[in-house]
Amino acid sequence: MQFLNGKEERMWAMIVHLSAFLGFIVPFGNVLGPLIVWLIKREEGAFFYQHGKEALNFSISVTIYAAISSLLIIIFIGVLLLGALFIFWAIFVIIAAVKANEGKEFRYPLTLRFIK
Repeated sequence: MQFLNGKEERMWAMIVHLSAFLGFIVPFGNVLGPLIVWLIKREEGAFFYQHGKEALNFSISVTIYAAISSLLIIIFIGVLLLGALFIFWAIFVIIAAVKANEGKEFRYPLTLRFIK
């Protein structure tokens, strides 16, 4: 195992957040992208480990929120919730990626912490 230098670690931390956009191409890619990147690189730096864990927890949380919103489509409010959730998700993934690239810690709001 080789440890990442500061610049590489920040780059991989940014990539783990942005990998959630894989969900546009692959079903559940929003979870699989961060999971795969995190599993491969998680032991190569504490900064990356923390960002990977945060990205994965957020992706799982958003998937759960989307499933609940989908069930609420029956009473129409689900359509509004899904739209708001999508905008919320995209904005915060980009913010997290920028913070990671700057070398700063970031915690997503409204995230269920499955991985501690």
